[in-house]
Amino acid sequence: MRAMVTTEFGGSELFEQQDVERPQPGPGEVLVRVIASGTNPVDAKLRAGDIPGAVQTPVVLGADASGVIEEAGAGVTDLSVGDEVYYTPELFGSGSNGSYAEYNVVPASIVAPKPPSLTHEEAAAVPLAGGTAWEAIVRRLAVVPGETVLIHGGAGGVGSFAVQIAKAAGARVLATAGTSNQETLKSLGADVCLDYSSDDVAGTAAAENDGEGVDAVFDTVGGQVEEATGYTRPFGRIATILPPQGDLTQLYLKNQTLYGVFLSRERRRLVELGRLMQRGQVKPLVDEVLDLSEVGKAHERLDSGHGRGKIVLRVSQG
Repeated sequence: MRAMVTTEFGGSELFEQQDVERPQPGPGEVLVRVIASGTNPVDAKLRAGDIPGAVQTPVVLGADASGVIEEAGAGVTDLSVGDEVYYTPELFGSGSNGSYAEYNVVPASIVAPKPPSLTHEEAAAVPLAGGTAWEAIVRRLAVVPGETVLIHGGAGGVGSFAVQIAKAAGARVLATAGTSNQETLKSLGADVCLDYSSDDVAGTAAAENDGEGVDAVFDTVGGQVEEATGYTRPFGRIATILPPQGDLTQLYLKNQTLYGVFLSRERRRLVELGRLMQRGQVKPLVDEVLDLSEVGKAHERLDSGHGRGKIVLRVSQG
């Protein structure tokens, strides 16, 4: 099968297209013919070797997939050959089995039916970023109608889902992005669109709730937690997908709660998120679709740290 292989850690030009052996599903696993694969910043970090010991080369990366079940292993009774599915495979470890390839073997327990309203390219943009946003907004921050939420990086892969999910939960949403992505924030439904390069983000957030501050903050870009403790109300909540930095004294003094969000793999989360997408309340923001062979170009964009939504790789025909 065709796969884009990382043979050594380094730059985005180091991917090699290889013909590798097609994997076989074991008990409790399914073999998926991958039609589209999403790309994520963590893929670029793994490729560059920025997470020591996480994977060993040669390795096939890729943490998002949408495709069709080709084979089901022993004991799999709730999925069938021909089912259209989407999921995020495990990233780390010597058995890392990514989706930058024509076929992928994964535990059936983490695979969910693809929402019929989505194309495979759209579905491949969802699992890791959308699941992370769902985990933060719904499960950790537990946002409810009437609350005010600030989302840092609202136009990015995770942030674009977070804005929509928070709106669907009935919240007032403040979101930050660069100058070129202000219209994107508006299109996603943000109530207040803030340019992090020129607007007073902290002051605007602190003024919410009659000067008490926002109810919750979700940091998708990193480095925002210390300042967030100052403009989040007492007993408010903060979530981050990157390690927090700085002086967190205010977190303690204001009785705030800080959540670290590292996504576990499961089917239920994708089923729950899929219902919102079927209703049209959440839509993946796909910025560009490239052929699998152009994965290096996608990683150049990931390395830049500036983007809108997700870059998706077309692996095979649907």
